[in-house]
Amino acid sequence: MNAPLSADFLQRWPEVAGSSRVPFWAYTDPAVYQRELDRIFYGAHWSYVGLEAEIPKPGDFKLSWVGERQVIVVRDRVLPKDRGTDHGIRVVENRCAHRGVRFCQEPHGNARNFVCPYHQWTYKLNGDLAGLPFKDGVRVVTEAGDCTQGGMPPDFDLKAHGLQRLRVEVLGGLVFATFSAEAPPLKDYLGPQIMPWLDRIFQGPEGPRPLTLLGYNRQRIPGNWKLMMENIKDPYHPGLLHTWFVTFGLWRADQKSRMVMDEHGRHAVMISRRNDSAVVPSAVTEGVTSFKANMTLNDARLLDVVPEPWWTIPDPSAAESSPGATITPTVTMITLFPSLIIQQQVNSLSTRHIVPRGEGSFDFVWTHFGFADDTPEMTRRRLRQANLFGPAGFVSADDGEVIEFSQDGFAQWNSDGQGRGQTLCELGGVADGIGEPPTEHMVTETLIRAMYGYWKKAMQP
Repeated sequence: MNAPLSADFLQRWPEVAGSSRVPFWAYTDPAVYQRELDRIFYGAHWSYVGLEAEIPKPGDFKLSWVGERQVIVVRDRVLPKDRGTDHGIRVVENRCAHRGVRFCQEPHGNARNFVCPYHQWTYKLNGDLAGLPFKDGVRVVTEAGDCTQGGMPPDFDLKAHGLQRLRVEVLGGLVFATFSAEAPPLKDYLGPQIMPWLDRIFQGPEGPRPLTLLGYNRQRIPGNWKLMMENIKDPYHPGLLHTWFVTFGLWRADQKSRMVMDEHGRHAVMISRRNDSAVVPSAVTEGVTSFKANMTLNDARLLDVVPEPWWTIPDPSAAESSPGATITPTVTMITLFPSLIIQQQVNSLSTRHIVPRGEGSFDFVWTHFGFADDTPEMTRRRLRQANLFGPAGFVSADDGEVIEFSQDGFAQWNSDGQGRGQTLCELGGVADGIGEPPTEHMVTETLIRAMYGYWKKAMQP
């Protein structure tokens, strides 16, 4: 399985309808993973790199990742004439144009410029090369008189030797970047089916809602990066795996729910409304071992849920059939392919950034945020509810564990090099659902099938 990827590798895909069976080699083959980096992360896709709120002042920077390439997200100085048209956010690759050194080692900070420690090449915040030692050589005095020794060739051009710059777009305080000149504008990439759900969180009546940074969690999960995308496109498991969800009514199969995807099947939104009563047995909890009818909270503030005005929006799916209809989810889980999950779980808000670390591992970075006009009480509420999530969260610890178990199962079937084994994703049928009305329930694996349908297209030779 370590051989270079052949041009017809997708012909090894199981001969069943659509993408309802995913071969194990899609998660374990190093050559497949390398093509994913080239075609997806470094290709015509937009990747999340951070929040504007993380770099509020000129010179503020943070390190982030697009695939396995480390980048610097920095707020540049903006000329007065460009204010209002230039967001000032730049993203450059953390790799010196001279000898390839990863020159920035601090995870975040403030800088007037960037200097490579090896040979002191100095870059402006926008990535332009500002100068370098001995560019014009060294003036020395010899017995024959003054002369210049060394230096760059006469035609050396500072403008041609800056840092690798990425295209950048900012949407509601979210910063996205791409290496590709062919990637469509960000809003077109996300699509009209997804944009209302992003606007619900990030757009207020007078424009983007200013965000405030609340904190981070990070973990390394021993599984293929796609498994986390699957996990958050999978409404089947939350009411079965997660004791907290099914017991306290945060996510159960009897809730009002909706599955939305973009026209390509790559992005999706899982939408649900919390049950009014918790710890109440029903048909969907019968035989579910994770349901604990006798479980109670020692601190009820963990589920001190306060509805917020922005939760209710005009229903995007009913704009034509029922003008004026509204929808009020308590949960929206937005997956933006390939690397971002945006979570609203009651009052808890966070981004989750997927950073691949090889075919069998990825880093998972949680950035918890609120709004600048939150009251101190709401900020405390968001932070308390964030304890449900993150690496040791009462809910999310389950996900990291089952993803590891999945990767272990794939590996043992591929150990003989024959590439045998496949997953089964046929809940709700075998079709990908693209172009059909949103699914109005959670007993489906449609979003997973749609993602792999898109993945196969993106991976074509």
